[in-house]
Amino acid sequence: MFIAMNRFKVIKGEEAAFEQVWRSRESYLNELAGFIEFSLLKGPEREDHTLYASHTVWASKENFTAWTNSEQFRKSHARAGQGKPLSIGHPEFEGFEAVLVDDNRSVPSAAAE
Repeated sequence: MFIAMNRFKVIKGEEAAFEQVWRSRESYLNELAGFIEFSLLKGPEREDHTLYASHTVWASKENFTAWTNSEQFRKSHARAGQGKPLSIGHPEFEGFEAVLVDDNRSVPSAAAE
């Protein structure tokens, strides 16, 4: 499993606009082999920005690399940087290969009982 994360320093007051960009985007992630899950995470507020992270789970690093070289990747990032700036600087990428995974996704939730 491979986790791909980009950290964004979103300018104070632009959080709603930043989130809307992500909500309205066409990601094409579901078209790629090995895509498991995407989340947009909102973190702590700082003096001049709010920290966000995009968090994408892939079956393997090779699947992630294939995504970055795909036409779907180019299409999903075509609008990046258009409009007024919403973040400070460029996103900071971090990639992680899982060495241990422990989940309970197959366990029924209390609401389902």
